[in-house]
Amino acid sequence: MGSPQRNYLNHPLADGIRKVGFRKWYERELLSSHAHMVLALLATIAMLGSFEAFRGGTLEEKLMDVLFIIASALIGLWALRRYLMLLGHAEVIANQASCPSCDEYGRFEVVEEDRRNQRMQVRCRKCTGLWQIED
Repeated sequence: MGSPQRNYLNHPLADGIRKVGFRKWYERELLSSHAHMVLALLATIAMLGSFEAFRGGTLEEKLMDVLFIIASALIGLWALRRYLMLLGHAEVIANQASCPSCDEYGRFEVVEEDRRNQRMQVRCRKCTGLWQIED
């Protein structure tokens, strides 16, 4: 999987974990993804409303409805794609957040970050075990 696009509503992975901890970072990533899901739903409702308005009106109004249909569809597709990307990224990281030594979930600190290879070494706060999380 290539590098995910930056989520401008949340810190990048290593910086976010350093600043707010893994659990808060994960929560913010999920909230951001679900906001995109709501946007996709609203765009779908707008598109359906534009289809409904298309049934009557003048030629100019019908052309405007077609523009609204296209704009709503594009916004909805972009929001759905972004929702799936953010949710998938959060889940990939969450699946690696358990300490392999003591099985503690989400309680770690970033020791070293390798941005080029998109991975970071983390240390468990409970048993001080080390492992890598790949982005």
